[in-house]
This record gives sequence, C-alpha cells and structure tokens, in this order.
Amino acid sequence: MTVPTFPPGFLWGASASAFQTEGAFDADGKGPSGWDAFAAQPGRIKDGTDTTRGTGFHEHYREDVALLAGLGADAFRFSISWPRVVPGGSGALNPAGLDFYDRLVDELCAHGITPAPTLYHWDTPLPLDEAGGWLNRDTAYRFAEYAGIVAERLADRVPMWITINEPAEVTMLGYALGEHAPGRTLLFDALPAAHHQLLAHGLAVRALRAAGADNIGIALSHTPVWTAGESEEDRMGAELYDTLTNWLFADPVLTGRYPDEGFAALMPGPVEDDLKVISTPLDWYGVNYYNPTLVGAPRPEALESFSGYTMPSELPFGIREIEGYDTTDFGWPVVPEGLAETLGELQSRFGDRLPPVYITENGCAVDEPVADGRRIAFLEGHLGALRTAIDAGVDVRGYFTWSLTDNVEWTEGASKRFGLVHIDYETLRRTPKQSYAWYRDVISAQRAAGTG
Repeated sequence: MTVPTFPPGFLWGASASAFQTEGAFDADGKGPSGWDAFAAQPGRIKDGTDTTRGTGFHEHYREDVALLAGLGADAFRFSISWPRVVPGGSGALNPAGLDFYDRLVDELCAHGITPAPTLYHWDTPLPLDEAGGWLNRDTAYRFAEYAGIVAERLADRVPMWITINEPAEVTMLGYALGEHAPGRTLLFDALPAAHHQLLAHGLAVRALRAAGADNIGIALSHTPVWTAGESEEDRMGAELYDTLTNWLFADPVLTGRYPDEGFAALMPGPVEDDLKVISTPLDWYGVNYYNPTLVGAPRPEALESFSGYTMPSELPFGIREIEGYDTTDFGWPVVPEGLAETLGELQSRFGDRLPPVYITENGCAVDEPVADGRRIAFLEGHLGALRTAIDAGVDVRGYFTWSLTDNVEWTEGASKRFGLVHIDYETLRRTPKQSYAWYRDVISAQRAAGTG
C-alpha cells in the first residue's frame, strides 16, 4: 500500500504534551500539577517510571525541533504547562515559565515550523485540583485568565491554537473511574467536570480572541461505537457510551446543546447561558482517533478491562474485545477504516456546522525500538482511510501523528512507546526510528507532487 496524495496546502505535523515530555517539574518556578502529585503516589505509575524527568524536552527542545525540521514537518503540536506559567492556577505569573515557551516558539519559527500549542493537556495546577479541580466552576474562569496571559505573549508568532485536549478522558479516567489524576471515583457524579471543561474552552476562545489570537480549535477524542449484540440492552449500552464519549462534548461545542435533555439537567450552573459560551464559534475542529469501541449490555458478574483500566461492573454498559484485527501494545484494535467512519459520522451529524477538521492525534504504541514496521503499517493504513474521508467530502486540512518522540504514557510510564523517535530513558538519547524516515519520505513525496 502506498500513501495517496493529499490536497494542496495539507498540513503535516507531529504532537507532544508537556507532562509527558518536559521534565524539569520544579525548574524555574514551575508549580506542581495534579499529575505530579498523583504520579508520586506509590503504585500509580505501573512500571515505576520517574515521571519528573519526562523525555527531558525542557532541556532538549532544540534537538527535538531539529528532528521536526528533519522530518520536513509543517507544524508541531505541543502543550503549555499551566502550572509552569501560573503556578498557583491563578494570580501571579511565573515569567521564567512563560519565557521557556517564548524560546520554544522562536526556535520553531526559526525552522519554518508552525507552533500549534495546546493550552490544557491534563496538567491542572495542584492548588486548583485541591480546590475541586474541574468539579469547581471557578477553575473554568482561572483557565480563561491563563489563556489570555499566554496569548498576550505569543499570539504575534502563533498562528494556530488548541484550547483543551480530550476532556472526555479527563472526565472518565480522572473523575469517574479514578485511574488518572486527580483520582476521583465519582462515576456519573463526574459530569460537572465535563461541563466545566467545556465552559473553560468557550471562555478561553473568547479570551484568546480578545488577546489577538486567531485560528482556534479544540482537540476531542472520537471513537466509533459498535454494538456488541442484538438485544435492547446491548443497543442501549452502546448508545449511552456513544453519547458519553463522543456527543456529550462535540454537541455543545458545535451546536450549543447537549445531546440529551437528561444530561443537560444533570449539569451545574446556568446551563443555557453556559452553552452560549461553550459554542463560541471555532475556526477548526480537532479529532484524536485511535480505535473503535465495541459496547454492549453490562456484565454485573465481572469487572471489565478497557485499555488497561478497570470499568466498574455497576456501569450500564460493558466494553467488549474487538476480535479479528491486529492490536497495538495497548491491546487496541488497529482499524484504519474507523477513522473514515468517525469523520463520516461527524459530517453526517453536524453538516455545515462542522468546521474544517485537523487530525490532532493518531498513532500507536508498539515495542519496536527502531525497526518499527508495525507503526509504519498503522500510519499508512490510517492515511489511506483519511484520504477516503476527504474524497467523501470531509474538509480535512491536516494531520498530526502522535507522537514525535516516545514519552511518559501517563500511568503506563515508559512501557508504551508511541514515538517516531526512540528515547533512551537512562541517557535521554534520541534515535530516529524507521517510521521517522518513512514519515519524512511521505511528507517529501507530498511536496514533490505539489500537494501537501
């Protein structure tokens, strides 16, 4: 299989996040994040990785920017650490923290690479987490203040912004199941965390624009939900899961409504007024896609594992294993056509309300240190599916693979490797993998064809 050509001006990039790469967790005045505190608890990081080092990006960022330049990448999606910039979550700015991102943006621009910062990729300042985190409405307003601070410094050189990354995962894993920071196990009582992240997004869009920023989007995870059986219980379980993971977040952002009045009734505060803020128009819409999910009726007699996390048996749905496909080291099925399915669902559901789309994350964890043929096959298949979606009429403007380098994969530590570049966690040496050369050649071929 070869990679098809993409439309003229198509943007090629790679992604990373602050907590997973930066290290320097207390350098230059950075405050602790909720993830710093969570990861320090015994047993939270399954392989015992010291998350405070990350990949050393804070120290090695020039080397990593050079690797991006070697790829021929058009853009780099990274995240800004909120507690590095505003250690207390509100109040005093940390100038040294913001200076780091100033230098990073300048380095990217010097290499002709578009900086595409994400303002929130899960690392809430610890003082805000201790005050309730995303369960506390005030956190949304503090986030908007922080967004404005960053934009005032960087908007003159940053032409592309992402407000929040994957609020569904923060809600489910952090507040409902307790598998991620801040470790709450609230099940459906976690829904206020979803609403307040969405409110924070809308407030941040307005703050960014007020500070002179433009070309603003959000990065939402999407998974096609397949029904596991033919019973009414299977159908209802799959429908609920689909709503919780996909439309509970996309619908408010793109339509100003929750997908079900029952969910709207569970949300805190002046919901109708909040939805007007949440649906502040976007310039583009980011899709993070990894795999479909097979869902059916709950199985009360057993706990079910999903992506290494425990799903409580009292939930009104159950996750099933998708058989018949290759899997990544996470056990996720490799289903490239699921990307085209997801994009088709978005186009069908939202029509003209769907802004231009960027694939803001797509990649796989494979334990192949340098000769990573499985990753190449994964990326090749998904780029083919992406072209299928474009041919079907979805306006997709660019693709960011996850990730540039191996990184600290949250509670999995260093055991799951997503990078085009191998990281030796003892020495922090960077070694490009075969997938790096493959992706470089893809980008080069697109340019030679006068397309991407």
